[in-house]
Amino acid sequence: MQSRHRVFAEDLLLAQLQGEDHFDSVPDSLVLLIFNKLADARSLGRCSAVSRRFNALVPLVDDACLRIDRVIAAADADDALALPRQRGVLSGLLKTVLLAVLKPFGGHCDAGARPAGHAAAKHAPHHSPAQVLKNFSSIRNLRMELPVSDVGTDDGVLLRWKAVFGTTLQSCVILGGTRLEHASHPPSASASASGAPDEHDASQGDDDNGSIPESFYTNGGLKLRVVWTISSLIAAATRHYLLREIVKEHPTLERVELTDAHGQGTLCMERPQLKEFTDKPLAAAAAANRTQVPACNMKLRYAPMLELSDGTRIQGATLVVIKPVGEAGGIGGGRKELDEFVAGAFDGPFREAVAMLSKRRTYLLEMNGF
Repeated sequence: MQSRHRVFAEDLLLAQLQGEDHFDSVPDSLVLLIFNKLADARSLGRCSAVSRRFNALVPLVDDACLRIDRVIAAADADDALALPRQRGVLSGLLKTVLLAVLKPFGGHCDAGARPAGHAAAKHAPHHSPAQVLKNFSSIRNLRMELPVSDVGTDDGVLLRWKAVFGTTLQSCVILGGTRLEHASHPPSASASASGAPDEHDASQGDDDNGSIPESFYTNGGLKLRVVWTISSLIAAATRHYLLREIVKEHPTLERVELTDAHGQGTLCMERPQLKEFTDKPLAAAAAANRTQVPACNMKLRYAPMLELSDGTRIQGATLVVIKPVGEAGGIGGGRKELDEFVAGAFDGPFREAVAMLSKRRTYLLEMNGF
């Protein structure tokens, strides 16, 4: 008895010999559904070269994902960006800013184009994300992924952020920790991998009432959180500024998400924010390729140690919720919307961490625009 797969293959071969193509009977709506599931912009570009039919259908996809696998630095920043990775958050801040401002969207090359040597790389063709997406006419949901994180941190340090922008910042939430210990890695008696002060040991006795211990202000804990906050906002504002051409050329967009391969930070814009971004002028920071960040109110919550249900432990856990001055709730102007945004900003154990920190005492801070 012949295999069913063999019979099917022979039927296809016979159909081809007779000049028939069963794929022609597949409706365009189903082909588009497949393309939307594929999503990857480069793969879709290759599909468009298969046939005239595919070439006509690919630009009509609703969902697209663009992964930028190569970052091209500005020529005048080559030397600065080639420096060895510096240890310590404060010492690496300058390099972080350079990476955020100069590198994120310099361009990328096709997956197969890997020039050997610096001289070959200079002559290789590179295309900006806007150029890659220019042939897509109906994108509604766009996800873009950078190859590296914007904010440099040391091993063992937790830093996650999520920001929503319209014309400028609407809301941002930052989750940080000086040391992250996963359930599969039991706590070590050695010093923190990040070289940061051991805040847990310094403040165990102050944890019960939810207050920030005095040592938090004297051992550099507050300064470290300020660096995290400013660096994350610079990264978000830079990503936002570099989306302006894409948003302008794709009026069908309903949601844009710009993240990085390490999942450190995510910039989100949905239909109301995209409309505002299109209708109102963008306020750019002077002498910087980023959107200006307005004066903001910040709510900081802190726990010397969080132990999550899966065994994960976060030392020096900190939650910072940011919104512009004068806006009652940030997203949508409502407190409820902001609370929902904060609660759902992160997945997995980090969502539980946010829920635990949200119950702790709140400390109010203010930050000038920059």
